[in-house]
Amino acid sequence: MIKAGIVGGTGYTGVELLRLLALHPAVELAVITSRGEKGRRVSELFPNLRGRVDLAFVEPDNAVLKGCDVVFFATPNGTAMKSAAALLKAGVKIIDLAADFRLRRAEDWEQWYGMPHACPELLVEAVYGLPEVNRAAIRAARLIANPGCYPTAVQLGFLPLLEAGVVDPHSLIADAKSGVSGAGRKAEVGILLCEAGDNFKAYGVPAHRHLPEIRQGLTTVAGRLVDLVFVPHLTPMIRGIHATLYATLTDPDVDLQALFERRYAGEPFVDVLPPKSHPETRSVRGANQCRLAVHRPQNGKTVVVLSVIDNLVKGAAGQAVQNMNLMFGLPETAGLEQIALLP
Repeated sequence: MIKAGIVGGTGYTGVELLRLLALHPAVELAVITSRGEKGRRVSELFPNLRGRVDLAFVEPDNAVLKGCDVVFFATPNGTAMKSAAALLKAGVKIIDLAADFRLRRAEDWEQWYGMPHACPELLVEAVYGLPEVNRAAIRAARLIANPGCYPTAVQLGFLPLLEAGVVDPHSLIADAKSGVSGAGRKAEVGILLCEAGDNFKAYGVPAHRHLPEIRQGLTTVAGRLVDLVFVPHLTPMIRGIHATLYATLTDPDVDLQALFERRYAGEPFVDVLPPKSHPETRSVRGANQCRLAVHRPQNGKTVVVLSVIDNLVKGAAGQAVQNMNLMFGLPETAGLEQIALLP
């Protein structure tokens, strides 16, 4: 059994990791940390885990975490990088669900996250954990930068177009909407029910922290710099991301449906829907799934891709477990075959 530890087990991604790992056939949950809830039983804070997780929260301690095979960091940005070097030296594999290792250059990290990087030497080693792109590298990795939720939905939608070179890489627009759980489990006025309910708004338009991550990934795929307009929105729902993606065709004869079906054939967690489909966020709620539909309105020069994921699963905890499966030579789908919840 793989002994797994979770640092920061009290947030939404932390409890989602607990839910998935508690039922994983090859995992033993060994350590759950939380400074604020130290000594409290996990099932007391999260009653849905009663009878499934028989652990109490403990103080974060590298000495304890070094006894794990893998440690998941479900923590705020800037936390994992302080412990990564010591845990890696002890032979522990790390999957960071925050942004500490997503950007390749330390100066980019400092610019977008406002703090110096604690271990810039590890940025070169860290593997960006988007399995549909980096599966082979993930299998050999000991440090995974788990992608952000918006970046997952956006990159999977644009990926086939840029790989095939059939769109102008300077014409990309991502119009994305997220449920309120994307803001985390914290007390903040803007995400209170009375503030976020019955409301819809854009935010972070001048500069959102996920922009450099998305641009970095798409540039790598395209083999040249891309121009991307990324506009996130907050929607009055708990879970889900819906990204509507636009690009300008350079090859008017390409069969877009066939292109997407070929690219994702055999991908266990990407579902290309039939022509004229409109994927819904509820169709992926609770599942480690990205559903895509590709359109060419009025047979014109603009491609429209619709991409939906659950921001807490394929956009966070589920993708982290998918990466763990690859790192330990397990079936990629192990522990991740849940069907989405309806209604």
